[in-house]
Amino acid sequence: MKIRFSIAVLFLTAGLSSAVPEASAAAETPTAKSKYNVLFIISDDLTATALSCYGNKVCSTPNIDRLAARGTRFTRAYCQGTFCGPSRASFMSGYYPHATGVLGYISPRKAIGDRETWSQHFKNAGYYTARVSKIFHMGVPGGIEKGTDGADDPASWTEKFNSQGPEWKAPGIGETLEGNPDGKKPVVGGNTFVVVEADGDDLVHSDGKTAAKACELIQRHKDDTFFLGVGFVRPHVPFVAPKPYYKSFLPYSSMLLPEKVAGDWDDIPRAGINYKTSLNMKMDVRRQKKAVGGYYASVAYMDAQVGKVLNVLKEAKLDDKTIVIFTSDHGYHLGEHDFWAKVSLHDESAAVPLIISVPDKQPAVCHSFAELLDLYPTISSLCGLEVPARLQGKNISAMLDNPTHTVRDAAFCVNGRGFLLREDRWAYIQYGENAARGIELFDMKDDPKQYSNLAGLPRFKPVVDAFKAKFAAKMKAVRDNDLGRK
Repeated sequence: MKIRFSIAVLFLTAGLSSAVPEASAAAETPTAKSKYNVLFIISDDLTATALSCYGNKVCSTPNIDRLAARGTRFTRAYCQGTFCGPSRASFMSGYYPHATGVLGYISPRKAIGDRETWSQHFKNAGYYTARVSKIFHMGVPGGIEKGTDGADDPASWTEKFNSQGPEWKAPGIGETLEGNPDGKKPVVGGNTFVVVEADGDDLVHSDGKTAAKACELIQRHKDDTFFLGVGFVRPHVPFVAPKPYYKSFLPYSSMLLPEKVAGDWDDIPRAGINYKTSLNMKMDVRRQKKAVGGYYASVAYMDAQVGKVLNVLKEAKLDDKTIVIFTSDHGYHLGEHDFWAKVSLHDESAAVPLIISVPDKQPAVCHSFAELLDLYPTISSLCGLEVPARLQGKNISAMLDNPTHTVRDAAFCVNGRGFLLREDRWAYIQYGENAARGIELFDMKDDPKQYSNLAGLPRFKPVVDAFKAKFAAKMKAVRDNDLGRK
């Protein structure tokens, strides 16, 4: 029996659920409408619960909020892979990770052959397509320090631009929070929890440069039809932002941590314990609170850059000609279950923020399931382009006209060792294709924070058995694709 004790309650995010996937999208004939521009903005490692438009009362994100105020904000959007490489390869290729085999940090090009990626589909339809910074996978901080292309796909873009930055080496006040219990470790690089209250202004750092280049491209190509992918790397670690962005989160001791539950890990399989935890990172409460503050400062900095891009879009009088999408490649744990970072298949890691703003459509909040995989067919349809029948995503454009419309009844997500089927009532997690490494089952109505694993209780055996059958059918559908044939 788990006994709850509260260090502090962060906040509840109502309705942050999932999205549902199924078979290929049906081929569609383009309608006779003018082509929209597409501005695709993606943040790295962003949980929706850090955004004020999703209910956060501590971290203010006014620029993302104003996009949400004019678009459709999805409360049940899910990624298809809970870390960067598989997620980005999936939504850019139009296939689930187990269809392409991209479960790491590589481009999907070898798997998809000459099939068009999302942006390449627009490029081949006559759009100017450009990538600014991280759209396909790119190492952070290493790739950003070096200014390299990472796992980018050159065929997807007319032009591409990288945004080099100092990352953890930025001058300022820094501290390594992870694996540093005695405080003797200097600020270090790598995929490590480091906070740097940096000297200098926005343009010192990668995301400031990304915003500046995106603004330049919008002005330069305002008379063209464009697909612009803008990839911000914050709030991915290291948590680096100019000092002014930290003011709202000081002192760090004022930051609230999620509810803690004694014995929280006792009823979940070993494979369900995340790769980063308060325990193995050796982060005491002070460091945990500073991690939250550093993360929020990074989010605030990223939000300011989003605002710059939206402002220039408006100044260029392109608001009524441009579809704007804002999302993240996956979610992020900020101490829930004593988990940190991504990879887990719990909602904090698998769910993503998703806002789609389409000219002349009314603002709305949609609680129906959506997947990042749905962006390729949906945006293609909205722009009057053919929707390839081979795509494994679904066209959810009807949900933008009627937010109560349902396209999916479940969402599907993977993390390399397990699989998530997320329905309205249940979250089912299976580790290994034969469940050899264990199962988790959560009642999302009665237990939305996923504290009580019901999979081992005899009375829930029919539910588990039903999900095993659904999972087998889903995997068959995922692998039944055209990638093995021309």
